[in-house]
Amino acid sequence: MSGHGLPLPIKSSLLLENTGARIRHGFFTREGGVSEGIYAGLNVGIGSDDEREKVTENRNRVAAWFDLPLERLATVHQVHSPDVVVIDEIAAAGDRPKADAMVTKIPGVVIGVLSADCGPVLFADAANGVIGAAHAGWKGALHGVLENTIDKMVSLGAERDRIVAVLGPSIGPKSYEVGPEFVANFKATDPAYEIFFKPSEKPGHAMFDLPSLTIRRLTDAGVRAENLNIDTYSDPERFYSYRRTTHAKEPDYGRQISAIAIRED
Repeated sequence: MSGHGLPLPIKSSLLLENTGARIRHGFFTREGGVSEGIYAGLNVGIGSDDEREKVTENRNRVAAWFDLPLERLATVHQVHSPDVVVIDEIAAAGDRPKADAMVTKIPGVVIGVLSADCGPVLFADAANGVIGAAHAGWKGALHGVLENTIDKMVSLGAERDRIVAVLGPSIGPKSYEVGPEFVANFKATDPAYEIFFKPSEKPGHAMFDLPSLTIRRLTDAGVRAENLNIDTYSDPERFYSYRRTTHAKEPDYGRQISAIAIRED
């Protein structure tokens, strides 16, 4: 893991085709950061035990990629909730309210969500100048964080059929084994969700397809959606993974960021 060079985030073809030059986005990897050891790379997790100065520098590099200062990078204190906040002034970018998604129509603010297996989803309605970013683990996806983000965008003037949404790097179906209680919880919510589970080699357990659930929730909500189909667990060179860290019995883990901004005129 090299700490040299600037971050080179992954981009979505769906977002690029539907946003033009006014909206910029990136699904950042571990590349281009200054953290070391188990955090090696672009760890932006304020909640991690990494050295604060290095996390700050990594976040600074993310903001700089958008040609903006660090104080314009808005993130939230993520708590696996369905809650969405509206960033309605540049000054609010420095706050970290407890929520799992943000929306804004203010140019010159980067909104970003942190992840380490959970699904980062970036949203844009370029025609109406409204963007969103959501952190969707199984709990957030099941309890409505994606739909709530779309509703909040509509409240700011977005049109549902103009919104595009992209699921970035997250844990894939071949890497996410869950127990019988987990499966039962999902089936109790909606019996049709059985399709997101396949039997695993461990008796009574199943492999869970969180990305497919996420895309289904987005399309059912009436927006066009894309899955980048990148598994964080199986790619340690490029991504942090909470589950991989747990299996390796490491003491902590880094977080990558997925972010989007409306350019200032």
